[in-house]
Amino acid sequence: MKKILALISILAILPLISAQFTVSEMELTVYTDGYVKVHYQIIPDEYSSQIILPFLGENYEGLAVVDENNNPLNFEIYDKHIVIYVGEAQIVDVSYYTPDITYKEGLVWTINVSSDFPFNIILPENAVVVDLSEVPLKIASNVITMPPGNQSISYTLEFKETPTEEGQSYSKYLLPLGILVFILLISIVLARNRRKEPKRTEVHIDKEEFLKKLESFNLNEDERRALLYILEKGGRASQAEVRTALEIPKTTAWRMFKRLEKQGLVKIIKGRKENWVELKL
Repeated sequence: MKKILALISILAILPLISAQFTVSEMELTVYTDGYVKVHYQIIPDEYSSQIILPFLGENYEGLAVVDENNNPLNFEIYDKHIVIYVGEAQIVDVSYYTPDITYKEGLVWTINVSSDFPFNIILPENAVVVDLSEVPLKIASNVITMPPGNQSISYTLEFKETPTEEGQSYSKYLLPLGILVFILLISIVLARNRRKEPKRTEVHIDKEEFLKKLESFNLNEDERRALLYILEKGGRASQAEVRTALEIPKTTAWRMFKRLEKQGLVKIIKGRKENWVELKL
């Protein structure tokens, strides 16, 4: 009974707690048998005492939760979530293995992932990509960086045979051909997913009225500078642009924008590659 009550309380505060951290790295290493190693590197909010993280898949093995010094952290498992007690940790490192996010149809494997953050998928070295749900943010060898959202990658596995003299004569053509096929695949995905970033249109805000409104808020120097910068940019700017202008770290900026959004001063607009911040009255 106590465990049920604890689960209900955890689920009730899940939307509040789960947002109090930043995922600095999310990496999925795919093995040839369909198993996937899931790895998170998380930066807790400075006021967070615990983090709630959903599992990818229902089955998991080899769960490990450590801090930046590789010291184990306390955690509990409720339903399909893990509750991590942060303590004094500055970085939380979570890893486990699961077979639940891949499936195979014929010769084609597919990995399906739903994430609120960009993530890297490390495919087996002998994998050949045959379909993508969306254009990747980055591709480096067998590492593909996908944007947030419901994403999938389909691939086949090529098993190498002992090369013959005839096979070696054709092998020099395989790499250029593979590059051409991949470029064609990206072109198809681009044509299929014509999603645009928010248009950079000016938001009409009375400057004097907005400055007068700021006086009623208890803002720190960075928050005030950020709002004035966005105002000078016509009322809308990307988060990366504001961070660069103010010369502040990514995690500091993320927390600042969240505070400003809660106070009703800005609206955060999610883009495909980056978020935008728009002033509100």
